[in-house]
Amino acid sequence: MPKGLSLIFLLLLSLTAQAENWPAEQWPTAPTPAGPALQALEAYAFPPRDDTTRQGIRTDALLVIRDGQLIYERYAGPTTAETPHLTWSISKSLMATVLGVAYGEGLFKLSDPVVKFYPPLQKYPDMTMADLLHWASGLDWQEDYEYAPLKSSVVAMLYTRGHHDMAAFTAAHAEYAAPGQAFRYSSGDSNLLSAALKTIVGPSRYPDYPWTALFEPLGIRHAIWETDDTGTFVASSYAYLTARDLARVGLLMAREGRWADKQLLPKDWVAFNREPFTHYHAGQDDAVPGGQWWLNRAVEGVARPWPDAPADTFAALGHWGQAMYVIPSEQLVIVRYGDDRDGRYRHNQLLQLALKAFAGKVRP
Repeated sequence: MPKGLSLIFLLLLSLTAQAENWPAEQWPTAPTPAGPALQALEAYAFPPRDDTTRQGIRTDALLVIRDGQLIYERYAGPTTAETPHLTWSISKSLMATVLGVAYGEGLFKLSDPVVKFYPPLQKYPDMTMADLLHWASGLDWQEDYEYAPLKSSVVAMLYTRGHHDMAAFTAAHAEYAAPGQAFRYSSGDSNLLSAALKTIVGPSRYPDYPWTALFEPLGIRHAIWETDDTGTFVASSYAYLTARDLARVGLLMAREGRWADKQLLPKDWVAFNREPFTHYHAGQDDAVPGGQWWLNRAVEGVARPWPDAPADTFAALGHWGQAMYVIPSEQLVIVRYGDDRDGRYRHNQLLQLALKAFAGKVRP
């Protein structure tokens, strides 16, 4: 691009950023819409809470950003606006976002073999970074939780024989399919990405990298991310953020990786995150996998997983009802933390009610 045109482009980008709403230390606010639609949303998200049985829908936090402004916020249980809440598998999407910064630095390519960055995978030389991001390593992994703990790979990784070195535990699993050919949701794949990042950015940068690369540029001040005994971030499960801080990551993704006047994530990285995995088959999960994010896309002629939300909706999701929904067409970011133990919570129902309450246009 000629120098003069480049300067004009940067000026226009700066003016656009100034016209948009961006959080500084605090989120800019706008009035909360009132009325029956909001009442219906709150009745669903915040029913009477029984802490003795821990049954039913148990929302800890619900926060809504529209057009870069905080328009709704409510907390329950022990959670407050200052509480760094356990995100569970939202951590996977956070690691993908951190990796996106390293990708933008030119430190790796999606086609790079993972063994280049994590030598214990030498038995699987064809496994690529893209394969791990799609949960398609080909490793024989069992992502079972409380209902089947004895055969669960993830329970063993987090709590028993694998917890000292989670990436090594994952790498020792046998292969059930060629890398990149089949989707199998795996917390182990996410921890292999975290171990690879250590080599990608170098061991001296790695302990601070999520902060210097992502959290600090977004103004996130109170993030916590646990590591295993090798110092590797538990990318599958153990990042903690306040709802307000997590929403900053959502706004970054809603605006295609741009934060004010800086393109923090390359646009092609965000596009990769939001593109369905080619070999995913409808019905394998409750949403369609992208690059460590979940998509509301129709696959193989099957309707969208969340039919009452726009097709461009995508999300970071976690155990026990953690969710961050990003809806670019409505300029909405919705953070929902929960303590749901019995599976009654439904993404589509909350999205339907939230869109009626907060979308820019009236919905039936």
